[in-house]
Amino acid sequence: MAQLKTEVKALVVGGGAVGTGIAYHLAKKGWDTMLLERDELTSGSTWHAAGLLPLFNMGYATTHIHKYSVDFYKSLEAETGLDAGFFVVGNLRMAQTQDRMDEYMLYSTTAETAGVHHEFLSPKEIADRWPLVRTEDLRGALFHPQDGYINPADVTMAMAKGARQRGVTIERKWQVDGYEWAGDHWRVSVTRMEDRGGNLLPTEDREVIRAEHVVTATGNHAQRTAKLLGIRIPAIPVEHQYIVTEQDPALVQWRSTNPQHPVLRDADAKWYVREERGGWILGPYEKNAPARFEYGVPDSFRADLFPLDLDRIEGEYMSFIHRIPSSETVGLKDDYNGPICYTPDGNPLVGPVPGLRNMWLAEGFSFGITAAGGTGHYLAQMMVDGEAEIDMASLDPKRFGGWMTTEYAARKNEEAYDHVFILHHPDEERPAARPLRTSPAYDRQKVRGAQFGQVNGWERPIYYGPLDAPEGFDHDTRSFRRGGWWQYAVDEAKAIRETVGMVDATAFAKHRVKGPGATAFLDWFTTNKLPKVGRINLTYALTDAGTTRTEYTIVRIAEDDYYLVSAGAWADYDGDYLRKSVQDKEAEFGRIEVQDVTTQWGVFALAGPNSRALLKSVIKDADPETALSNKRFPWLSSHRIELGMCPVQAIRVAYTGELGWELHHPIEMQNYLFDLLEKAGQAHGLKLVGARAQNWLRQEKSYRAFGNELGRDATPLEADLPRFVDLEKDFRGKAAMQALGIRSKCVTVLIDGPADADPWGREALFDEAGEKVGRLTSGGYSVAFGKSIGMGYVRPELAVPGTRLKVRMLRELWDAVVTEDSPYDPSNARLRQDG
Repeated sequence: MAQLKTEVKALVVGGGAVGTGIAYHLAKKGWDTMLLERDELTSGSTWHAAGLLPLFNMGYATTHIHKYSVDFYKSLEAETGLDAGFFVVGNLRMAQTQDRMDEYMLYSTTAETAGVHHEFLSPKEIADRWPLVRTEDLRGALFHPQDGYINPADVTMAMAKGARQRGVTIERKWQVDGYEWAGDHWRVSVTRMEDRGGNLLPTEDREVIRAEHVVTATGNHAQRTAKLLGIRIPAIPVEHQYIVTEQDPALVQWRSTNPQHPVLRDADAKWYVREERGGWILGPYEKNAPARFEYGVPDSFRADLFPLDLDRIEGEYMSFIHRIPSSETVGLKDDYNGPICYTPDGNPLVGPVPGLRNMWLAEGFSFGITAAGGTGHYLAQMMVDGEAEIDMASLDPKRFGGWMTTEYAARKNEEAYDHVFILHHPDEERPAARPLRTSPAYDRQKVRGAQFGQVNGWERPIYYGPLDAPEGFDHDTRSFRRGGWWQYAVDEAKAIRETVGMVDATAFAKHRVKGPGATAFLDWFTTNKLPKVGRINLTYALTDAGTTRTEYTIVRIAEDDYYLVSAGAWADYDGDYLRKSVQDKEAEFGRIEVQDVTTQWGVFALAGPNSRALLKSVIKDADPETALSNKRFPWLSSHRIELGMCPVQAIRVAYTGELGWELHHPIEMQNYLFDLLEKAGQAHGLKLVGARAQNWLRQEKSYRAFGNELGRDATPLEADLPRFVDLEKDFRGKAAMQALGIRSKCVTVLIDGPADADPWGREALFDEAGEKVGRLTSGGYSVAFGKSIGMGYVRPELAVPGTRLKVRMLRELWDAVVTEDSPYDPSNARLRQDG
């Protein structure tokens, strides 16, 4: 037996489509790479995958990944000489309802921003082109002519050959049994496996591989990987079954003179169908498909399948017969029911492992064949270049915090499976495993009509609806247009502009950074000047590539004691980057202590012209009349105050752009403070306000949001935030940021849009000549201007107030104009008002 290579730059663990795609692209970037597979290449989910390549995806990063894969697979045969088995037959996604067509129209503009070609077809056009498809109950369809399906084994072998040609060593029958970090590399313990009587069993042959970087692409074995690394990976397989029919005589006759049908998707019936040797493959996404292998794949499970459960897919099967009537008399030929990995939100886990160095995850791929090539491309950019050209934060493994458990992941993964074809409304809130993380005031808010969304597991009010809903109003009804919740959000936004509103912001991520080295560290870590004691500032931590990694509000408690507040959805994402950066710099700057205090502090954001009067009525101070004045409590400052019996770290800042304070309080006193403020607020017009109204209001102030305007594909200067970047000092990523220049620029636009819809922040922007010039990253409605509003990026020369643009909504172009920054109260007079 040939000697196993024991030293390598990058080790990829897992020989499915995803692993081979990563190995190929790392080698293409020039890294010495080895791939290990415990069994045979494609022996995991790859072998029983249906091989579909759906370009349709509502996420910006995932859309780019899928598009890259489809384009890349078409080039493999020329490079490797192996046919990747790509059948470019197109992908027809049908719609039975107007709501489904609305979904396609929203997707359409997302696809435009990524350059994904697509067409809309009418029922008649479908029937004329593919007469075997019943169309009288359809509203239309979305068609991707460049899409299709591929043979999973063939494309994997083609990528493997391409990887070998670029110098990758691929070793089969080697299993990883342990990982040990040695300070600058990984020591990876491996055991040779062999077939014995159909079982895959370990031998006495063991080796240790030295690898600077490790990527795990272990598919269904992700739970074993998690145990070896001592982490949690919410990638757990769910059963997915599909059936293959006998030949359909009508299809055989059709094919005698016509090309293949496209991959057919009846999204409202929850299935896909494609041709297979004169018959059909039907793949349903039914309810009640169970999660499997929650605690690991049994050693006896190799390229195995589960028993078919026909009763579970009876409804989908009958709807298939309805849609393709010729299939009614066709028998079943084969059936497959195998494990396909999912994650709680359906997106894969791609990026660095929390808490570990040079360890990368590529796990949880429910559409692994579609994503394999693109994941390899963008992950290789992250590993070799420091960042990908697109923002990959939406796929980062740290989007699921340390609170996540196996039970949570299993239930949410089952939900993600049966939601594959559920309408993906932008205001979608999935119910499984909820409520889980609740602030103390949750029950009080619920009985006052709060409708909750989930952010990082936290239940957060998104709007307050009526306790006795009017006839025809349903809180659970979602829409791609202005839903039933819209007017309630309007009323909440008006309350903050006219009286006073209170938002529960407890989900904010909160970290305490202190110690002798804290000041020097934070000065290097962030772009802005550090605030003086008792003051605050807004600042950014950059990636080494110069783009925006995190946004912080920093409160300086004492000389070397800081309180950092960041976006609630990104608590572990921010915390991991902060802690790793401290570890890198502690020897240089001195001792630094980092504490995650997110769950210790609740937050109420109180804002509106009456907010000061309300607080005056409950503050305990020797001179309550002046305690909240500009002289004693100026804008952008922080003080410890007492509200009734509750000690509060009050910060004079408001994400809504009105006079206001964030009230950070001991979380165990939250209900006391809620009751106190609610009672006192009756005299001042207090209204409870949810996250949707707050999102609209912050756009009126052009406040950028992390994950929207702010991310790893743009710098703070491109976000047009030079006032928060101190170029007189040195900070992490400064030179890289300056080298990037201004490739595009963030703007706020006011939109004369349709009467029943607002943008969601996924729409393409065009100039008046019809050329695509940018995209929205946020959208909503402005109560101040009485029209739609949005924020996004355009070419720098167009980022001038008064520039006229067009926004694509519902397949039409609507007039938009670039406004001045902070179109509502641009001088910040309302924020600074005294009293």
